[in-house]
Amino acid sequence: MVIVYRKEHFNAAHKLYNSNWTKEKNVEIFGPCANENWHGHNFELIVGVKGVPDPETGFVIDLKRLSNLIKEEILEKVDHKNLNLDVSFMEGKMASCENLIIEFWKILQPEIQEIAPKANLHHLRLYETPRNFVDYYGDK
Repeated sequence: MVIVYRKEHFNAAHKLYNSNWTKEKNVEIFGPCANENWHGHNFELIVGVKGVPDPETGFVIDLKRLSNLIKEEILEKVDHKNLNLDVSFMEGKMASCENLIIEFWKILQPEIQEIAPKANLHHLRLYETPRNFVDYYGDK
């Protein structure tokens, strides 16, 4: 098995705020991330695809096609957007990195199967800051 990775970048704003809580509790739990006027990040998304290289191309997946897929299905929907207000697949969800990466997986996994039927989405990593990131391996 070989795992290939593609890294992409996007900018987005969000806030962490539970409307069932008081403003004080939100600030206590989420700190400045509960800012009423939002805050933003320079996100990095790393997509790992696992498989056996195709004998004709040598590819697990064509990285250009993977890049285009990520741009069309993810980046165009989140880049320079407000994750709480502008992103349909985040509607009704807390705009945490944990929830965001799960939604990315739901979008990418079936599309990767279309591009490379013998490969599988293996891993997503989402950096919110250089020191804060989440990993997701699907519902394994």
